[in-house]
Amino acid sequence: MSRRLTGILLIAFVVAVACSYLVFRIIGNRLGSAQHRVTSVVAAAGDIKLGSVLRNADLTTIDIAGPLPQGVVLKPADVIGRGVIADIYSGEPILESRLAPKGSGGGLAAIIPDGMRACAVKVDEVVGIAGFATPGMRVDVLISGDPPGTNNSSPQGSQVRTLLQNIQVLSAGTDIQRDAEGKPRQVQVVTLLVTPQQAEALSLANSQTRIQLVLRNPLDTKLVDVSGTGLAHLYGAPNVQPIPHTGRPAPRVVSPARVYLVEVFNGSKKTEAKFASHEDKK
Repeated sequence: MSRRLTGILLIAFVVAVACSYLVFRIIGNRLGSAQHRVTSVVAAAGDIKLGSVLRNADLTTIDIAGPLPQGVVLKPADVIGRGVIADIYSGEPILESRLAPKGSGGGLAAIIPDGMRACAVKVDEVVGIAGFATPGMRVDVLISGDPPGTNNSSPQGSQVRTLLQNIQVLSAGTDIQRDAEGKPRQVQVVTLLVTPQQAEALSLANSQTRIQLVLRNPLDTKLVDVSGTGLAHLYGAPNVQPIPHTGRPAPRVVSPARVYLVEVFNGSKKTEAKFASHEDKK
């Protein structure tokens, strides 16, 4: 191989190494700048409950590297005084989707959609203490009692009906009410998100019947047509299958004829005679 060809190959190798090094440096600088780009965002200084109004003491800042979550808040002044419509946990970035619109205040009123109402109902301690009726859950509302006009003498007895289905729970807790003697007592209360028509029915049922909440899968939004259940259905007669009617007359059962035995004594001679009854002859 000539010296000229060797020199050309050596120069080409040096140029290739230099170009590779430059490309490596350029790409490395761009990746490094993208990875080290940090943005300071507003986050929760502690756990913030639904319905709270944000204060400066509730907020802090954290640094996020890379792309930012959609709707993240960058300035504390943009969120102070706004209501929280979903629980926010300590260290979690504040998102616009977790806050009520500006000027709407806090509490449950800020999370009620247009055209809907928040209706509070009393429930038993099993529902309240069990803790399944938490904000965001879906329940069905059952009512039980005696239908009007029956005077407790309905053949069905007490009945239970499904009043509302697929209702969202807004909040659950306790309230202080007074009993018949005027003494304060704690009552388990659940607030439900309903339409105005449902609010009327729920308010009437809350004062006239006993209300029970049953939990349902949040993904199950199908409404089921149920007719209700009466007390008589729980203590109903046994299920006796009737004898199928074939259309032919039932066979006549003939009882055996009644026979009378008569013994006749003529001196020392004995004779016996059998006679059928007069009714059997007919």
